[in-house]
Amino acid sequence: MLELDFNKTGGLIPAIAQDHETGDVLMLAYMNEHAWKETLESGMATYYSRSRQTLWKKGETSGNRQVVKEIRVDCDNDTVLLKVEQIGGAACHLGYKSCFFRKTDKNGDTVIVEQKIFDPEKVYK
Repeated sequence: MLELDFNKTGGLIPAIAQDHETGDVLMLAYMNEHAWKETLESGMATYYSRSRQTLWKKGETSGNRQVVKEIRVDCDNDTVLLKVEQIGGAACHLGYKSCFFRKTDKNGDTVIVEQKIFDPEKVYK
């Protein structure tokens, strides 16, 4: 079985979630070893919340779950790419499909380039 290098990265590895059909990058989160094992066992994307210091199964509150279709690991065994089916249409806790919903030009000006899918105040209360 593949051994990820959690020691090199202080116990957390980056986990990129990508839509398995479109290739759109949905979000970046982190996994500790427990989140990694839970993801493998359940088939549902599970991350480690740095702010709450706990495991976080994507979609527990919002219903916007991520079903893992494929997992790729980088050459250094310290980053994972999860190709997921995004249930509910939104990966971003601000209500957008992707956490990368803003576009910045060469002058540093930023515009929103996606439509909101849900109102986070109604979902997270």
